[in-house]
Amino acid sequence: MGDSAYAPCGWTAPLALAYATGRLCDHMRILWTPVWRLHNWFDLHIARVGVGPHHGDKTVVKLTTAQKIRGAVLGAVLFPVRVALAALCFLVMWPIASLRLAGLSEAERARPVRGWRLWLFHTPILLLSRAVFFFLGFLWVRVKGRQAGPRDAPLLAVAPHSSFMDILVLMPVGLATVVSRSENTKIPVIGALLEFNQALLVSRIDPESRRQCVTQLKERLTSNGHWPQMLIFPEGTTTNGTGLIKFKPGAFMAGVPVQPVLLRYPNKLDTVRWTWKGTSWMQALFYTTSQLYTNITVEYLPVYTPSQAERADPALYADNVQKLMAQALGIPATDYVMESRVPVRRLGWLSLPAEPPARDTVQLLQHAGLTDMSAILNVMIDSCHSGQDGWISLDQLISLLGLKDRQTAKKIWDLYSKGEQLNLRQLAVGVAAVSGVWRVEHLIHTAFTLYDGGRKGSLTAVEFGELLGALVGYSQRHSAQLYTEMASRGQPTEEDLQALLTDHPTYQKLYTQYLQPGEAELTGAMPPATGSHDNRGRQNGAAPSNKKAD
Repeated sequence: MGDSAYAPCGWTAPLALAYATGRLCDHMRILWTPVWRLHNWFDLHIARVGVGPHHGDKTVVKLTTAQKIRGAVLGAVLFPVRVALAALCFLVMWPIASLRLAGLSEAERARPVRGWRLWLFHTPILLLSRAVFFFLGFLWVRVKGRQAGPRDAPLLAVAPHSSFMDILVLMPVGLATVVSRSENTKIPVIGALLEFNQALLVSRIDPESRRQCVTQLKERLTSNGHWPQMLIFPEGTTTNGTGLIKFKPGAFMAGVPVQPVLLRYPNKLDTVRWTWKGTSWMQALFYTTSQLYTNITVEYLPVYTPSQAERADPALYADNVQKLMAQALGIPATDYVMESRVPVRRLGWLSLPAEPPARDTVQLLQHAGLTDMSAILNVMIDSCHSGQDGWISLDQLISLLGLKDRQTAKKIWDLYSKGEQLNLRQLAVGVAAVSGVWRVEHLIHTAFTLYDGGRKGSLTAVEFGELLGALVGYSQRHSAQLYTEMASRGQPTEEDLQALLTDHPTYQKLYTQYLQPGEAELTGAMPPATGSHDNRGRQNGAAPSNKKAD
């Protein structure tokens, strides 16, 4: 395990010690064979809802009564003990991490740590970090492939990012430098560890902070090994791991070689996934620590050297690395990005959610026995025209639709509103768009009349944005740009809207491929992209062909 393969001078000894510790844990597998069989008996059943990129933002745990009892028995013993031991390790790390940069000036802190501050503090933090995850149930980490050094691959791109426990990957890579939100520095222990790591900090609400972060990132990645390797999760947020969402191009702007790193959790039970919908982080932690052990595999792919075209186009570079990693993982590479924690696909100036809420609404209505969508739409449209301004309460929704099950009404309500009133126009237009009971011309006419306040025959910018949001079931951030294009000849009329959604080569796809999808679009299926190999054995991706983007 040579220095050139892993880290700059001075990092070899700590990494060698960590490697030896990992190998010792690997040999312990033999002793755990009887435990493994017992572990299978106590398995919990974890269901990742919505397999496929359309639901990459959702993870739900479903347990039978017997499984809940088994999990409670194991969890009652293992959870408190493991969390307490992990917390103890964090408390021990706190002062050690704080001492590493103590007494250094701001200029000295802006340079990579060298000398005694490196070897004295790095090894204890590395071992304590590994101990945290050992106590949480990650008894060993299986590593495939070989990590390249910072001169060969200054950047490590890790995917899929599906859990807060993915940070375990920092241990086998020797605590590579990371990028983190500046707000995290205020969290006890975590702030000290980020300072220890010399992490790049960025504020998500300050554009200047983002620009400075990109500049510093380029400087570190092009330092020719002067700085340790940078580790990023290019998806930028957690998903359920059933598909890779679009990689953010920021880290690829430096145009340096990158080593893709794959994360897998090859367990019969998938307990670690945590996304913003479904299983909470506390549930994921409880389910994981309630297992006797949890497997994780870290796989290094060959270094990916960008072509000249990729160096000139960071988005192309990021897309090709995404497709390469998706192919190696055997999951789809998608064109979805995250907006406000919702996976969306871009169509011109429009943002299309992975799954329109109206589609769930139609299914809920059908399960409730309301199968005549045409009659339901007529009732909602008539109510919108009755002078109530389209806003209704939950009780009014139940009465209007004739729902006997209040729980069904509440589920529909939650798809559209978090307050005390629901916009019936949005519900009606959304259901009409996905149900297929009306022709597109009639759909556009109805939507226009509902949002044309004052019956003036045209739409204001606000009305136009609300109409588009109702059609796709998601608030549109960039509707103003599209409105400006349409309003160059005056406020858009119904004819202008008809022309946009039926004749425009881009936006006509809103109805033909999204609101009325065929089988492929509905399932989100996408064949894995292929890559080509250069004559040095390093992989260069083919030009991207489309399919899912904090």
